[in-house]
Amino acid sequence: MPCREHLTQLREVEAELDALDVAVAIVTFDAGPMAEAYVAQTGIRWPLLVDGERELYRAYGMLRGRAWDLYGPPTIWTYIKLLARGRRLQKTGSDVTQLGGDVLIDPAGAVRLHHVGRGPADRPSVQELLAVVRGRSG
Repeated sequence: MPCREHLTQLREVEAELDALDVAVAIVTFDAGPMAEAYVAQTGIRWPLLVDGERELYRAYGMLRGRAWDLYGPPTIWTYIKLLARGRRLQKTGSDVTQLGGDVLIDPAGAVRLHHVGRGPADRPSVQELLAVVRGRSG
């Protein structure tokens, strides 16, 4: 659910991302029906890249989390806040131990932000991402 919430927040600033000429791509390790359901549920229009072997995840240091990372206080607090705002828990058939993150790569191929999540709720804010993009945009 935190990953979907992060995408929802990004979608809320989609027009600004477009104005800043940002190309967004989403990477998942789920293929087939799981990936299709994800697109349908989130309404994303950005490319969804399937990394079934998790090569990109490993290359960026996004490995599997430990129990404390996955179910510790930051994650529990995030779920409480999301549920209080009316979000619903979604059953997932995917590997909940796989950590995610955010990577911003500029047009020249230089990595401008590399954030490896320490748990499901550990993501940079949309404002942090926009600040990095604006910095490179001038």
